Amino acid sequence: MRGPDDMDEVTEGVQAGGGRSTDRTEVASPGAENLLDSLGSAAYVSDERGCIIGVNHRAEELLGRPPADLLGQDAHDLLHRTRNGESVPRTQCRFREAELAGRTAQGDEAWLERGDGTLVPVAWLATPCDTGDGAGTTIVLFHPVGEEPPAGPEPHHRPLSERERLALLAETTTQLSATLEVEEAVRRLVALLAPRLADWVVVDVITERDQVWRYAVVHAEDGEVVSREDLEGPMPPVPQESPMPLSRALRGAASALAGPETYAGPPDSGIAVEQRRLFEATGMHSAVIAPIPRLRKVLGALTLGRSERQEPFTASDITLVEDIARRAGLSLDNARLYQRQRKVAETMQHHLLPQLPRVPELEMAARYLAAPDASQVGGDWYDAFTLPDGAMALAVGDVVGHDLDAAAGMAQLRNMLRAYTWSQQGPPSRIVEWLDEAAQHIAEPSMATLVLARLTVADDGTCQLSWTNAGHPPPLLISRDGLARYLNDGHDVLLGAGDQEGRPDATVEMPPGSTLLLYTDGLIESPAHSLEHGMEELRRHAAYLAHRPLGPFTDHLLARARPSDNEDDVALLLVRATSR
Repeated sequence: MRGPDDMDEVTEGVQAGGGRSTDRTEVASPGAENLLDSLGSAAYVSDERGCIIGVNHRAEELLGRPPADLLGQDAHDLLHRTRNGESVPRTQCRFREAELAGRTAQGDEAWLERGDGTLVPVAWLATPCDTGDGAGTTIVLFHPVGEEPPAGPEPHHRPLSERERLALLAETTTQLSATLEVEEAVRRLVALLAPRLADWVVVDVITERDQVWRYAVVHAEDGEVVSREDLEGPMPPVPQESPMPLSRALRGAASALAGPETYAGPPDSGIAVEQRRLFEATGMHSAVIAPIPRLRKVLGALTLGRSERQEPFTASDITLVEDIARRAGLSLDNARLYQRQRKVAETMQHHLLPQLPRVPELEMAARYLAAPDASQVGGDWYDAFTLPDGAMALAVGDVVGHDLDAAAGMAQLRNMLRAYTWSQQGPPSRIVEWLDEAAQHIAEPSMATLVLARLTVADDGTCQLSWTNAGHPPPLLISRDGLARYLNDGHDVLLGAGDQEGRPDATVEMPPGSTLLLYTDGLIESPAHSLEHGMEELRRHAAYLAHRPLGPFTDHLLARARPSDNEDDVALLLVRATSR
């Protein structure tokens, strides 16, 4: 094996030839790759930015990295490490110093990181070289010096460098801000921290009723995050005077380091008893506990613990954990606000959606399905009621928007439409014209779509349907024999599109056994397919299910026709003319 003194021989061999200056080495030529491979040491070439532009087989083998993982990468960020595995500060890196100064330099000891995260000690030499294009490049030759890396933490347990800490904070912000579900936010948080920063991650949350719930206790095992459900669940109340670390954190007082000895004495509260149980069950020898803040008060506490790795948390780790907890608090608080808004809107929608009337000649069914995303609360609605002359009024609509305002707008439109339809006894088109005019001056929503229909039943059981459509997906009529067709007549612009007069009506007979389907666009829309595709899928499934009783027909149709990637609310109203 070559020693550090042999580097001079390698350098002389590389610099020789062609009368070129011995201050620069020519490696960029048709035979440059062969030249690198002919060297007795591992070598790579970096450009003026410090990025690797050439590497030989010896370097690939020593570093345990294929060319694709080396070429184009910043050599300093990728390879250069301290004895403890931390990234070398750029201002202290001798490799970088040689590159920037454009001079030859060498060292007896440096540490390079292999592809598997282990460190290899090397002797090295860096010297300027000529690639033929006038750009300043450097060739770095290195070989192992036969010393193993110092005993200490495993490679993936080494302390985070400053760059890695900043990257973790940025990733925490990105990951947590991308969800509005509390459960998903907690899952992402623990996955970010275990095992990168801790062997154990514990999240305690203060609920809406000011009770403490141990939301998560997870352990990093073989790269997987495993929950300890036996340690999760309700916690005792927060003592107001306790000086213990978790109690102080849950009051928002301060962050602190803790260990099993912290809770070894007589407990001063129920929380202290649970903390002793936590340390005993997990084997944590060191922990840092930080409050999870929200806008006006604390939301909970974040505990990071170490059991497998030997190095304890130190005071320098508290700042990082507090930064992470602040980001977690913002995300969890936003998620709570969205879920509260969703619950209010859904409750309002369900209370406003009517009970279906009982009519001997008709069967009726309705369904409302909320959007899967907590932030996507919509204004979908349906209505059905008997008019003074015995006819049945049917309506389905969708207020533009996906928030609490849309749900409130839905309530306004529905109530106004019901009042006009009951009192005016006009054709559907005229009712919608009055509604459109009133909505522009009275109601909050700016735009909405709807279908309003009037259904009368003759003595022979034949039903006559008249309707008007304000920018809504067309109704679907399915015969008892499975013939399904869309009722495309009577269609006009949506509500709120401007002054609109003379909306059209359309009329069709509903034979005994036929089924009328009114629905919102959440049943047919998909980001992956066209609206026509969704409508055809709905028609096919409705025809296939035509023989089913109305209840199962409705449930199976909703399950089969609704696209799996749909993120909108769905409202369905179905009416079947009873066979005689």
